[in-house]
Formats: sequence, structure tokens, C-alpha cells
Amino acid sequence: MAQEVRGVIAPGKGEPVRVETIVVPDPGPGEAVVRVQACGVCHTDLHYRQGGINDEFPFLLGHEAAGVVESVGEGVTDVAPGDFVILNWRAVCGSCRACLRGRPWYCFNTHNARQKMSLTDGTELSPALGIGAFAEKTLVAAGQCTKVDPSVSPAVAGLLGCGVMAGLGAAINTGGVGRGDTVAVIGCGGVGDAAVAGSNLAGAAKIIAVDIDDRKLEKARTLGATHTVNSTKSDPVEAIRELTGGFGADVVIEAVGRPETYQQAFYARDLAGTVVLVGVPTPEMKLELPLLDVFGRGGALKSSWYGDCLPSRDFPMLIDLHLQGRLDLDAFVSETIRLDEVEQAFERMHHGDVLRSVVVL
Repeated sequence: MAQEVRGVIAPGKGEPVRVETIVVPDPGPGEAVVRVQACGVCHTDLHYRQGGINDEFPFLLGHEAAGVVESVGEGVTDVAPGDFVILNWRAVCGSCRACLRGRPWYCFNTHNARQKMSLTDGTELSPALGIGAFAEKTLVAAGQCTKVDPSVSPAVAGLLGCGVMAGLGAAINTGGVGRGDTVAVIGCGGVGDAAVAGSNLAGAAKIIAVDIDDRKLEKARTLGATHTVNSTKSDPVEAIRELTGGFGADVVIEAVGRPETYQQAFYARDLAGTVVLVGVPTPEMKLELPLLDVFGRGGALKSSWYGDCLPSRDFPMLIDLHLQGRLDLDAFVSETIRLDEVEQAFERMHHGDVLRSVVVL
């Protein structure tokens, strides 16, 4: 039978979030109910609250989560009650043209739970990225559950559900950073710092972190940056070129999502180098580049959606690397908070005071 739990909703555009009673139905075919243990506070949740994603209010926020499967619906075989899982927002279908070509990370038909969670008065909720994990329990498609080693801290594991995976994947999967490469990362929030860590893990020889906040640059150093550039004090393109023998970086990862910083990334790469856009732009933004420069510089201009990850492949591997002491995921957790502290966490995020606040239930 349906269960009533506490969850954080965004009731309307720009309105403060609040904790409400949420009705979670029993899982139907292909669905699972997960008891959430931890969920990171991501910028995407703030975008939902501000109406920057769509206007399908009220939203059940939260998507960067880990927990334990409580029950599953008919036909679910990949996970079972009791499994410790990380939730992901791209459950691949296995049958679209991308999946059939062996590129499931590009799946064109990802899916979510068919049933809707609701308020007690019957108002249907729109779960953030099809997850809605600022709640004691949530209903998802079973394919959104990826089983990992249960010995890892839930507060750490959940971060792979979005931001940290996006950054790690932008470096390793999309950017193809390899041994001896030079890498520049523009924007050192949670995603950018994860790109720094991913580049370090991949064996980059030089990792240049660029930001306007010295606090963030210092944090990037602890995650593997070999050099830092405060772009309020020096031109980042010239600084990156100077640090790379005048050539530019092999891979430049733009983790801000603005035309100005994308142009910096474009001109800060070496000839035939790669630009990876992982920062998320807003709909009104436009980019203008001389087409001759696009042609003449060669290389690749890529965007990275969710770090081009395949959760079933990447989540267990990265958790294992963390447990082996080779990937410091704990470094991304700035604080742990309660469900009723999400609004204050948004404020700290806005001021750049935290890398990640994590709701622990």
C-alpha cells in the first residue's frame, strides 16, 4: 500500500522550499521504492526551484542520492530489496539506436517511474530529474538504481548520482584525458573540482584550475590541480598558454556554462586540442565564434552530458577506487544537513561557501 513520508518540495517559482508529507505508491512493473539515506544539494535543484528547468510545479527536489531498495515491482531483476544503490537520472532503455550501436551512454529513450508521487491532497509532484530524493523514500524506475559496494558512506556515494560523476566523466569519458596530458578546468565548483580529480586520476601531467574565487582554487589544489589562475587578476587564456609552453592545453574543460568562459576555453586549447562543455547554459545564451577559427584550429568541441557515463559501468568502478584510497570522494562533502535545512543550503551554495551540502536521513 502507498506510504506517507517527509519530502522537500518547491511549491512555486522562486518560493522557499518546504517539507511536506509525500505519498509514495507501491512500485509498479519496472519500478522500485528506495529508502533514501543521503542526497546532495546540487545547483540543478536550485534551478528547479527558480523555474529555470520548466514550470511543472510543485517539484519534489533532490536527485544526487544513495539508499537501500525497499521493494520492487513486477519484472525487476537487476536489483532486489536490501540492495544498496546509487540513483541515476538516465536509465538506459537498451533498445534505441544508440543502445543498439553499443553506445548506451547516449541513450535516446531514458525512462523514469510511470506512477506519480503526490501530496496528501492528491496534487501530483514532478520529481527533479525523475528522482525526487529529498525525501525519506522515493519511487523510481528500477533502471535508475545502480548497485554498489554497501561499505561506502551513503553521503559520499550519492554524489556520483550527478555533479561528481559529471566532472569525472567530462575528463575521463568525454575529454579522454590521458597520461602526460595538459588540462585546464575553468570553473571550480563541484563539477569543475571533479574534473580536476578525474584528470589527476587519468594521469595528466599538468592540471590548471581557473576560477574567480581563491577559496575554490585552493580546494582544487587539494584535488590534484598543479597550477591555479584567478581570472579576476590575469587573463586566463594567456595564463594557460604561458603554463603550457605557449601552446595551450590538450584538453580544456568548461564547467561554468557561459559564452564568455566557453570562448576562453576555445582559445586556451592547443591546436587539435579538445574543448569539453560540461557547465549547463541557460536557454537564452548565444555563442559567436569566427568559423575560420573553428576550422583552422582543428581538434574537437564536445559537450558532456552526465559525464557520458554508463552508471552500471562507472559507479561501481569509482566506488571501488574510492574504497582503495585512490579517489577522495570525501573531499567533496562540505557539510551534512537535515531535510529542513535545504533552503539554507541553497543560500550557502549561492555565496560559494560550500562544495556540497548533503542531506542525511
